[in-house]
Amino acid sequence: MSNVAFIGLGVMGYPMAGYISKAGHNVTVYNRTSAKAEKWISEYKGLKADTPAKAADGADYIFTCVGNDNDLREVTFGVNGIFKTIKKGAVYIDNTTASATIAKEIYEYSKKNGFGSLDAPVSGGQAGAENGALTVMIGGDKADFNKAKDKIDCYSKKMKLLGGAGNGQLAKMVNQICIAGLVQGLSEAINFGMKAGLNMEDVIEVISKGAAQSWQMENRYKTMIENKFDFGFAVDWMRKDLKIAIEEAKKNNSLLPVTEIVDKYYEDIQKVGGNRWDTSSLIKRLRK
Repeated sequence: MSNVAFIGLGVMGYPMAGYISKAGHNVTVYNRTSAKAEKWISEYKGLKADTPAKAADGADYIFTCVGNDNDLREVTFGVNGIFKTIKKGAVYIDNTTASATIAKEIYEYSKKNGFGSLDAPVSGGQAGAENGALTVMIGGDKADFNKAKDKIDCYSKKMKLLGGAGNGQLAKMVNQICIAGLVQGLSEAINFGMKAGLNMEDVIEVISKGAAQSWQMENRYKTMIENKFDFGFAVDWMRKDLKIAIEEAKKNNSLLPVTEIVDKYYEDIQKVGGNRWDTSSLIKRLRK
């Protein structure tokens, strides 16, 4: 069993770290809000550290799952960051959804300082994290991937190395671009059907077995019909992710016309107080 540090115990990181602990690894956690770390060690076997640097000290594998590029920079390069104590030969795995730019920056630093680095953003939402069934998109060196994959497997149902540093983050951008269009299409379809007087429970039962089927349809149609939006990935987080994708698209000269429109629609949801509603709340814009 390995010594593992896990930095960031949000709705995703909390259960992910738990699955690593339940697999028998020696886990030390750090969270910006100490009470969350205290709660974690009361529920799982492990230790709590006061800083990311202390959590990483002596660890063979260090995971992070934080909010954005700025948070990531603080817990890695910061004065009390992981890179102050990370040992040579360790592997650093970042599960944050962040930019490919910072992923490559961290990778270059890791190569110069004798440790491995993988950008490994996840998909599957809170439910996927709680069920240990996340999809993990990974960028980095194959040797580091091979060393870390059994640890990543603790919380994943599917993982894949997709090439060099930054490719995991780029793949996550692809994932979020797909979701944005799907949720808007599903919102329009459900709203249309309800306005037309259809029993949408029955309609979805039929069309979900055909070409229209999607994860969003299977998992969100009931709550969308019921006008409930407290189930999963928040609008604020989605807008953060879409901003990353839109900025990357400018760099590689790709067009994201639908994604840009849907991002504006999510801005409308924020304006009516839906910051923490889940992403299926796009249908609220259509209910007039």
